[in-house]
Amino acid sequence: MWTGVLCGLLAGAMWGMVFIVPELLAAFSPVELAVGRYIAYGAIATGLMLPRLRGLLQRLDRSDCGALVRHALAGNIVYYMLLALGVKLAGVAPTSLIIGLLPITLTLLGRKDHGAIPMSQLALPLLVVGAGIACINLDVFLHARASGASPGATLLGVLCAFGALLCWSWYGLDNARFLKRNAHFSSAEWSALYGMASGLIALAIGAVAFAIWHGDVTGAAGAASGRNWTVFWVINVLVALGASVIGNHLWNIASRRVPVTLSGQLILFETLFALCYGFVYHRQFPRVLESAAIVLLVAGVVWAVRMHAVQPTATVGFSPDHIG
Repeated sequence: MWTGVLCGLLAGAMWGMVFIVPELLAAFSPVELAVGRYIAYGAIATGLMLPRLRGLLQRLDRSDCGALVRHALAGNIVYYMLLALGVKLAGVAPTSLIIGLLPITLTLLGRKDHGAIPMSQLALPLLVVGAGIACINLDVFLHARASGASPGATLLGVLCAFGALLCWSWYGLDNARFLKRNAHFSSAEWSALYGMASGLIALAIGAVAFAIWHGDVTGAAGAASGRNWTVFWVINVLVALGASVIGNHLWNIASRRVPVTLSGQLILFETLFALCYGFVYHRQFPRVLESAAIVLLVAGVVWAVRMHAVQPTATVGFSPDHIG
């Protein structure tokens, strides 16, 4: 089991990188970041599966293609655009903490699928989580006022973070249901197809967006300086390789070696690493309300998952193909 926990920790370290990328590439828009990352991911996935690509594609049917399209959009491209915009407008800490609620949102959305415990038993953990959300939002808006940032932009960033949370929660549940009904692809094969689909869709979105809304997408009017395309592609390739390829593989190992409900707790490593990277990047310690939010959210999520762990059947359904 400890090997699985270690792999889950390392996967979280890989996934946490994606929260700092919008800070590292601040001159690029969320559309550019998503398009760049998933084109790189698609290219890497295609290269890895090249020897058996033809046979893999021949096994695809219409329902498989539909699932790949909706999962690539909700679980990768739209999710990452919202995450990047949330980081740009609200910051790394609030965005990562909000998305760190994934174990609870997946439990709530999938409660009928997995024989979940009565919602009344989750009241106290959810109350703790609610207190954490209140703390992080209070800190965000107090800090925005002190720094002179626009409250409207800050609110939009928080809403984007919640939008990213909902996108991945829906994807995680829909993907888990799809994989249970369709066993004709292995986890590795489906992950590769998922990466290739994400790359193709990202390429199409990028071509349309840059052709029609070039100025808005690129921010050419105000961000012409500092747009180093070499750095852009190097970072996106590293993130695609680290978070999407290596991170997913580590998570697959962890998923096979630990109970499902424990994997819910391991997802918290992603949030904690994202916070650490953000604080190191900004060379600061968490503020009082940020610290309170971290403690409350982690405690609430772990409490909720542990309550499921003591049930006769495990109830929290996490897909092994988390994208970070």
